[in-house]
Amino acid sequence: MQPKNITFGYLAEKKNAKIKEIPMPELAEDELLVKQEACNICTTDYQQWLGLREHQGYPMAGGHECSGIVIAKGKAVGDTYQIGDRVSVLYDYCGYCDECKFGEITNCENKRQFGKNYSKEFYGIFGFANYFVRKAKSFVKMRPTLSASEAAFVEPLSSVVQNMKKLRIVPGKETIVIIGGGTMGLLNGLTARAMGARVIISEVMPKKLALIKELGFEAIDASQNDPVQKVKELTNGRGADSVIVAVGSTLAMNQSLEMVKEKDGKISIYAAGYPAPEMAIQPNTIHYMRLEVIGTYASTLEDFYDAATLLNEGRVDVSKLIETKIPLMDIQKAFEIASTPGSYRVSVVLNEEGNKE
Repeated sequence: MQPKNITFGYLAEKKNAKIKEIPMPELAEDELLVKQEACNICTTDYQQWLGLREHQGYPMAGGHECSGIVIAKGKAVGDTYQIGDRVSVLYDYCGYCDECKFGEITNCENKRQFGKNYSKEFYGIFGFANYFVRKAKSFVKMRPTLSASEAAFVEPLSSVVQNMKKLRIVPGKETIVIIGGGTMGLLNGLTARAMGARVIISEVMPKKLALIKELGFEAIDASQNDPVQKVKELTNGRGADSVIVAVGSTLAMNQSLEMVKEKDGKISIYAAGYPAPEMAIQPNTIHYMRLEVIGTYASTLEDFYDAATLLNEGRVDVSKLIETKIPLMDIQKAFEIASTPGSYRVSVVLNEEGNKE
């Protein structure tokens, strides 16, 4: 029996997460009804809760790192999805604009990433909803033995996959330095290692340093060492082939310039910061060093599917990146924990029986 209503969490204003109920929409022939089990709170979500991204708009029915189980499907969906399949949510996209034609679905011209695509009242894609109806093309199938919280990592991992493609890692030959050992820093590290790179991670927080070491990475305690000097020591004075800046700070941006090797190095500006960080670099420096400064944001359709493959095949294990699991009805508490410095992903459990290991 299908539910008659949807219960979801949303941001009414700064530091105010609420719960609301709306009627279940009618299922169209090209849609799936998914019993959403988990939605992880990402940096974008909790920064808006903190009031740092109010340009995204309120009320925000956010959350985009989510997964669940198919419980009904439209008659045109076909055999790709079956009732009971575990799926992870992609961003919705029109499929016919110029951006979509090239797979750039997060830049879709007709379905804005944080727009009012599912509601006239609410922004966002209703990730923090216990049930939701979406186009079948806006899902990817996941391994049933993955927990819902792990399956929800497809979206953030997809942006990391794009980053790896831009860095063009040569397996067994490259040293990657990552500044910042938060969720996205470690997710970059896990993926780079899976692609055959040596990975060194610089961090200042003891809790994060402990997890970096537990995951088997080379760690630099930047609170006790000069991270630039340490990188040079660990690379015999050569510097890193690539530096991934996974924290949005001016200090980190400028450290990357000193950590990267002197010729043909790459710096990935992976993290945004609010307020916006600065970077002290001259065009002549880029010219003479033959330096690549790379921006990474969002994902292509191919990136989403590649991320799902990495998770489904167990090549990237994200289980250690889940800080805690909080019920939907305690979503305010979930945002409080997620926005606490040092926290990893807080997973909001959307159905009482869902998200079991």
